[in-house]
Amino acid sequence: MNAGSIRLATPQGKWLLAAMILGSGMAFLDGSIVGLALPAMNADLDAGAAGVQWIVNGYTLTLAALILVGGSLGDRLGRRKVFITGVTWFAASSVLCALAPTIEVLVTARGLQGVGAALLTPGSLAIISASFAPEDRGAAIGAWSGLAGVTSSIGPLLGGWLVDTVGWRAIFWINVPLAVLVVWLSLRHVPETTGDQGRIDFGGAGLTAVGLAALTYGLVEKSEAWGLVGLALLVVFVIHQKRTPHALVPLSLFSDRVFTAANICTFAIYGALGAALFLLVQQLQYVSGFSPLVAGLATVPLTIIMVLFASKAGALGARVGPRWPMTLGPLIAASGLLLMLRIGEGASFWTDVLPGSIVFGAGITVLVAPLTTAVLAAVPVSQTGVASGINNAVARTASLLAVAAIPPIAGISGQSFADPAIFGPGFRLGMLICAGMLVVASGFAVALVRGPKVSPTALQAD
Repeated sequence: MNAGSIRLATPQGKWLLAAMILGSGMAFLDGSIVGLALPAMNADLDAGAAGVQWIVNGYTLTLAALILVGGSLGDRLGRRKVFITGVTWFAASSVLCALAPTIEVLVTARGLQGVGAALLTPGSLAIISASFAPEDRGAAIGAWSGLAGVTSSIGPLLGGWLVDTVGWRAIFWINVPLAVLVVWLSLRHVPETTGDQGRIDFGGAGLTAVGLAALTYGLVEKSEAWGLVGLALLVVFVIHQKRTPHALVPLSLFSDRVFTAANICTFAIYGALGAALFLLVQQLQYVSGFSPLVAGLATVPLTIIMVLFASKAGALGARVGPRWPMTLGPLIAASGLLLMLRIGEGASFWTDVLPGSIVFGAGITVLVAPLTTAVLAAVPVSQTGVASGINNAVARTASLLAVAAIPPIAGISGQSFADPAIFGPGFRLGMLICAGMLVVASGFAVALVRGPKVSPTALQAD
């Protein structure tokens, strides 16, 4: 059966969708599991605060820097080929993570994992869009989104159980059989498709990767020199994007006020989200004394609420426009973070952890779909793919820089950072910073977002 004509109800359609969900689910699962294992990794490898940050940032750095390149490579070389390469790469680097004898090897392997994720993540949705018949495309994308959310909600429970019973290395070993299954399904049931055959901006990708790496290193290690080098390289990247005819990030898109405002909001929101979850799961273990499994339960309400209500929030945003959901959602989420300030020594999961987690999840759910709507509605239909890719890269970069910057600012640093007397006050200050970022996002939304009411079906037209 040819690409672009596969029906969802056929065996090939079901197996194709399963391969894409399982493949992208590896990256989603990894993101939710690793945070829970950080205290165990720190205890085993004597990582220190900077090492723990790099376990997260090594992965996010390469993913943020290369995700646009991954999408372009799929369009040029073949989406199935690049997707399978990404899955295989991800599995091989997961083995290196599982075998890592030192924190340096683990951080390097995590960076390699991010490269694999950058190759497979954009490919999964692109393959679905290019392979299914137009009348089934929306349902396939909806199923992919919903089941990916279910995968993310399983992650904390599975990861917490593995860390508790087997050890942190097991969270990487589980990627190997999953990758073998995904590759087998892809070879049997996924047709090859291609897209834009234009040149790939490897120069821009290199400037982004090195610039973000230098800036992140400067933030984690409190080095002004490295931070300035990173900023300088990112300025050169912007100049390069203005001059090259094959820009990774077409700067002309930012001439639209709503597109610019939505991406500023994305940066603040996803920076707060990444740093808050990074701090929360460690606070629950270092200070409150919860096991990894129970700490993982704290993040489950966020995913469950999104799975149950994200489509309704998207429909609401389509009716009233994105401005008010993007204004109120961050304020609700910030209220959830303020409720989490009660989490400390002897905290109760039911009275101190769960209320803040539910409110935070409700706020994120209110804003995410309208935020995506605002980004896509601000550009021509022919550019929705690149606009979505830019917004995804902005979200990843925000999480990278927030996890690098906020812990040191909050006083969480050094080898003794896990001491409750150090981590507890740092957690509270860090959460206040994250809440402030959400308030800033709300301010930008109410002041600058004037997007029209948009039919969700219009956003799936391409």
